[in-house]
Amino acid sequence: MSERMLGKIMAMVLAACCAGAAEGWTPLFNGRDLDGWIPKIKGCSAGENFANTFRVEDGLLKVRYDGYGGAFKNRFGHLFHVNSFSNYLLRVEYRFVGEQLPDGPGWANRNSGIMIHGQTPQSMRVDQDFPVSIEVQLLGGLGKGPRTTANLCTPGTNVEVDGNLYTPHVLNSKSQTYDGDQWVEVEVEVRGCRTVIHRIGGETVLQYDRPQYDPKEGDAKVLIDASGGSLLIEGGTISLQSESSPCDFRKVEIKVLQN
Repeated sequence: MSERMLGKIMAMVLAACCAGAAEGWTPLFNGRDLDGWIPKIKGCSAGENFANTFRVEDGLLKVRYDGYGGAFKNRFGHLFHVNSFSNYLLRVEYRFVGEQLPDGPGWANRNSGIMIHGQTPQSMRVDQDFPVSIEVQLLGGLGKGPRTTANLCTPGTNVEVDGNLYTPHVLNSKSQTYDGDQWVEVEVEVRGCRTVIHRIGGETVLQYDRPQYDPKEGDAKVLIDASGGSLLIEGGTISLQSESSPCDFRKVEIKVLQN
C-alpha cells in the first residue's frame, strides 16, 4: 500500500474518531497500535502476543494466523482492553476475511466475539480456553442458509430470559445473515447486572437480564469466591476473540452511561 493511500485511511480513521468523540463516544482502539490492550492466548502468559496474532495494519485491528505454522491447535485467544466497565454502550465494526485454519473447530468457522463482563487476563489459567464472561458472538454467513450474528454465548456464566434462568450455552439473536467480507456494526448496551441488549443497525436483535456466574463451572467458582459469594456480575473486562478464522475490526468505541 502506498504512503498516500495509508495516509487517506488514517485520516478517515481519525475523522471517525473525532466524530464519535463529539457524540460522547470514546475510541478504545486508536487505529495505530495495540496501546491499551493486553493479549491472552491459550498456552501463553497474559501479555504474550503469540505469533503476532493481534496486529494493527492499514488502520485496522487484525486477527491473523500466518505465524501458526498452518495449525491452530485450539490456541484460542482474546485481546483485552486494560480497563473494566459496568454501564455503557459499546460499538464495534467487524468483518471476516480469508480462510479458517484447517484444524479449527467447525463451529469456529467465520466466528469471533466480543466478551463483556469478563475476568482479567491475568486471572486466567495459562491453558484456559475462554475468559469467564458474557460473549456477544460474531458470526459470518457461510454462503448457504441462515446464520445469525450478535448471538449470546455463556462461558462460565448464565443469564435470565423473560424472568427465567437460562443455562444453555448459546442463545441466538433475530439478526439477518451477513455473507462475504462485508462490514457489520454491532452495538451492545450494558446496564451492570441488570440488562444487556444487542443491536444491529439500531434494531434490537437480542435482550437478556441478570448476567451471573455459573456456580457449576470451575473457573467461575474462583471468581464467585473472590466476590464474596455473589453470582451477579456488575462489570468487567471487554475483549475481542481469535478462534481460528481471520477477521478485522475497524471501530471499537464506548460511551459510558450513568447507572
